[in-house]
Amino acid sequence: MKKNVLAVIALAALSFTACKKNETTTTTEGVEVNAPSTEAVTYTVDAQNSLINWEGGKVTGDKHLGTIALKEGQVSVADGKVTNGKFVIDMNSINVTDITDAEKKAMLEGHLKGATAENSDHFFNVSKFPTATFEIASITEENGIQMVEGNLTIKETTKGIKFPAKVLVNDTDVTFETEEFTFDRTEFGVNFNSGKFVQDLGDNAINDEIKIKLTVKALK
Repeated sequence: MKKNVLAVIALAALSFTACKKNETTTTTEGVEVNAPSTEAVTYTVDAQNSLINWEGGKVTGDKHLGTIALKEGQVSVADGKVTNGKFVIDMNSINVTDITDAEKKAMLEGHLKGATAENSDHFFNVSKFPTATFEIASITEENGIQMVEGNLTIKETTKGIKFPAKVLVNDTDVTFETEEFTFDRTEFGVNFNSGKFVQDLGDNAINDEIKIKLTVKALK
């Protein structure tokens, strides 16, 4: 009996850990963002030490890994807490890191960016939409976990999202670090080879969910 109880506890702990490391965001139609208070101190994003890691792939399990850089941004701090912020994402910096063959790497990056007329709007169409943004609306604590809520804008479509992050504020800098979380690309009009919109794709079906891990540093 004791062994059974311990097994159940261990299984529950593993399940909790797995969920925590792969949070799925829920999108809304956008949340209200208040202007920074006059007492707030502005921290400027250190783009060289900030990065977005991503993972995307097919429904069959084939996947690719990569990074996207931040272009710029700022964070407002009042009374030792982040009250506002905006991160500008450089979509032209989409980088595939799991392919070593230079030609194949360039081909996939070009497809994601929409480098040709044929594939320009398959994914992110960076010539038309060179940046994406995330604007912080609030940071709260839920069950001991910091939750960041704000508006994500991709291809001029804005959705409210909420995800867990570790946010540290001190006199010289602010850092954001998230566990891996996911969002649904089709909520932002990125519908290429999605089973929601095209039937019978077979091995060509691509997951709607993109996994993200965010690291941002802002300096005073």
